[in-house]
Amino acid sequence: MGVNVGKLARLSIISLISISLILLSMKTIEESANASEKDTDFLQQAFAEAAEEFNVPQSVLMAVSYHQSRWDNHEGQSEVGGHGVMNLVQIEGNHDASGKNNTTTEEIDEDSSVNTLNQAAKLIDVDPNELKNDPAQNIRGGAALLAKYAEETVGEVSTNPADWYGAVVKYSSSDVRGVAETFADEVYKTIQNGAKRTTMNQQEVILQAENVVPNKDTAKNIPLRNAKKTGADCPNGVECTFIPALYEQFSSDPGSYGNYDIAERPNDGLDIRYIIIHDIEGTAESAIAHFRNRSYVSAHYVLDSETGAITQMLRNEDVGWHAGNWYFNAHSIGFEHEGVAVEGYDWYSEQMYRSSAKLIKYLAEKYDIPIDRQHILGHDEVPGLTPARQSAMHWDPGAYWDWSHFFNLLGEPINPSKGDKDSNIVTINPNYKQNKPTFTYGSQTLDPKPASLIQLYTEPSFDAKPIKDPHLRYGGSLQINDWGNKAAIGQSFYQVDLEGDWTAIWYGGQKAWFHNPKGKNTVPGSGKLVTPKAGFDKIPVYGAAYPEDEAYEGTGIEDWAKGSTAPLYHIPEGQIYVATGPFQSSYYHAKYFNDPDTNQVVLGEDEYYQIFFNHRVGFVKASEVELVNE
Repeated sequence: MGVNVGKLARLSIISLISISLILLSMKTIEESANASEKDTDFLQQAFAEAAEEFNVPQSVLMAVSYHQSRWDNHEGQSEVGGHGVMNLVQIEGNHDASGKNNTTTEEIDEDSSVNTLNQAAKLIDVDPNELKNDPAQNIRGGAALLAKYAEETVGEVSTNPADWYGAVVKYSSSDVRGVAETFADEVYKTIQNGAKRTTMNQQEVILQAENVVPNKDTAKNIPLRNAKKTGADCPNGVECTFIPALYEQFSSDPGSYGNYDIAERPNDGLDIRYIIIHDIEGTAESAIAHFRNRSYVSAHYVLDSETGAITQMLRNEDVGWHAGNWYFNAHSIGFEHEGVAVEGYDWYSEQMYRSSAKLIKYLAEKYDIPIDRQHILGHDEVPGLTPARQSAMHWDPGAYWDWSHFFNLLGEPINPSKGDKDSNIVTINPNYKQNKPTFTYGSQTLDPKPASLIQLYTEPSFDAKPIKDPHLRYGGSLQINDWGNKAAIGQSFYQVDLEGDWTAIWYGGQKAWFHNPKGKNTVPGSGKLVTPKAGFDKIPVYGAAYPEDEAYEGTGIEDWAKGSTAPLYHIPEGQIYVATGPFQSSYYHAKYFNDPDTNQVVLGEDEYYQIFFNHRVGFVKASEVELVNE
């Protein structure tokens, strides 16, 4: 996983930086961030300083970090709550991934094994928020944890890197032998091979190769369990293991539990309609470890980037907590892919694409899921249930997930033969390899890379403002995580205007323009078209297709436990959107631990269409729209 590198040449640095490195622990978050942007060796020096301070072999510290983050201080929303280059984890019990709109927050012991960020903050006596935002403090925290684990496994902080194998096993946070030991083995392989990388913040980091043979006896007293090798629901021809996610009651309150809900889909009336594509914002090992801990999050499958190996963690009949929207959770299977969205081109491997595609084809046939972009969705395309949740929803797998290649592997390419050339429906389909838009991330302009997204503007000009989503405080920008003005490969919209090399579509209630010379960024689309019914000056767009209140009569479900949502947006009269459906409204009531007798599927009389509304899909009531005949 790395390359052999020669001896690292020493770089001379001005005395001011030397002083600042000596006083590293006293830096403010802002000062450290500025230094990391200015000095390309800042991260290398931070590893050296932390290794010396906590007597951790620098090779061990750097290799652990490499396998947690590729040395990037990833600022995205991690599925497993990890922060920084050491992927220190802080889990809050707010049931965010379940999407149930619960208002209470469960308290999780800050010393819990899952909350490594809090443990590290206590060890170095620094506020946990600093470890989230300051790369140097994050590295110090990771080093302090490794030193603690070394004392726990061998009784001392050894100067020999070979004796840190047990500490690395513990750093994996997994109790599964295959996961924990594989992580440690990969760390030591990287120590032996060395690694070199320039991070997205232009940090030049080099790990020199060392001939170190790990002392695996240092892990012999760590309690680990063997995962079952049978029972995984996977197609032939892929490496697949079943490791169950945690399902446990956390207090005397039967409503306090995790990390998923029992169901009998589709036999209980909940059709499995979607497959949701996520990235972990971290490693496969970290996801597996956290889904086995008290973390209020789970997915059905975890896919490894390097090998394409699959780990199933939930029965497909059960409802995972992964999409942040309870309606989508109830009707979907979640795939967590190893990776970090802003660095997707470094993580999304061919092996992983192929394993994921094989698994989708297998599940699509089993559950009758259409293989199209209305049903195979990115997490970034899943809406929130309320306006507040809409702004907080995640943006993975992001710009660098190659939807075009992925659908070629699925055997359903996004091409003109699927569309109606006489229709005004256009499907976004730039050439992925040639499409290299300008994105920013924080204060940095990213190097142009192949991407699945195109930018949308208020006028037919690159000098015009990008359109702005009303729920995003940073909206109207070129930020890569500003999903409110970007359309993705495979999404379909109604073409409303043309001007020169520019095309306009209805998008998010607005007229949105994108550069489309000679139609190179689109292909003809197909599908149903809906518009507000005559007599409506506007109609609401929802984040779920929940039943009407009357559907709950006689169910015994209390008002507070009913499926509830609020309009996210409104479609003005005259605007037209591409739709699929209609289908019956539904809600899955599941509120208590291991009590399937109280779980109920509520089906309503209301019907909904699902539409491509903006970057995220939405739902409109069939009673409020009419079909458009072109």
